[in-house]
Amino acid sequence: MPRLSISVLQFGTAHWELDHLQRAGLDRAEGFELEVRLVANLPASRLAVSSGDVEGAVADLLWAQARYEAGDPFTYLPFSSQIGDILVAPESGIRQVSDLVGQRIGVAGGPDSKGWILLEQVARRQGIDLASQASVQYAAPPLLSQALVRDQVDVLVTYWHFAARLRADGDARTAFRMEDLLAALDFDPNLPVLGYVFRADWAQAHPDLLARFHRALNTAKTQLASSPEHWQALRPLMRADDDAIFAQLRDGFIEGTPAPLTPERIEDLQRLLALAGTDEGRVMPSALFYRPGP
Repeated sequence: MPRLSISVLQFGTAHWELDHLQRAGLDRAEGFELEVRLVANLPASRLAVSSGDVEGAVADLLWAQARYEAGDPFTYLPFSSQIGDILVAPESGIRQVSDLVGQRIGVAGGPDSKGWILLEQVARRQGIDLASQASVQYAAPPLLSQALVRDQVDVLVTYWHFAARLRADGDARTAFRMEDLLAALDFDPNLPVLGYVFRADWAQAHPDLLARFHRALNTAKTQLASSPEHWQALRPLMRADDDAIFAQLRDGFIEGTPAPLTPERIEDLQRLLALAGTDEGRVMPSALFYRPGP
């Protein structure tokens, strides 16, 4: 039975669905054996897949684009459409983009944060330059979560699972939905900005194994979305002792289930890359976005 190795963060959200996939035997049902290699941080995971130590890993769209521009292309198989969240304190008066002028904005993940890129672009369409008309600081997600709670920032652009914990604790509310920002920029609201990545030459040499993984993954996503009882086994990986946090994390993961890639969605992903600063003539070609055969 062929083996497929994938590197993921031990407590990362991809580990949730891969753990269920293994627990339910969905890999063996498709005729392969999934090997999950756990790592402590994203650089280690990316190094593992770049060096060929594993066949696959989870990465965001911008990382895949950077590897393509460096002459090291990866095939991109959708994992999640969860871009993140934009939060304010529950009692905040911030209700529209124009309210952000003069505010303190914390951005998790640095200036390449896709949520921040979208927010900047929507503001720009309204004649607002947030980089100069607001106070912007970049830091690690846990530090910025505490900063919002302590009233050290007014707005937080962060990853969805950090946002879920803040909302569950009653420390924040969503100020702007990512779906609305995407729609304001004429994008499909369901874009897989996170994916499983495989070296393109490996993917071309193993189309059958990649197709088997794709089918097993889709079955896992369907089961997790339709049967809440599956989530109890995953709860230790989620580090969710509180029921409210557990529910927010479960529901947020399910909401991020990506729709099937279509030529139109691939074109939108390419436009998103251009919006993030990639030269339009150098964006990842459609062939690198995985779509199952007929």
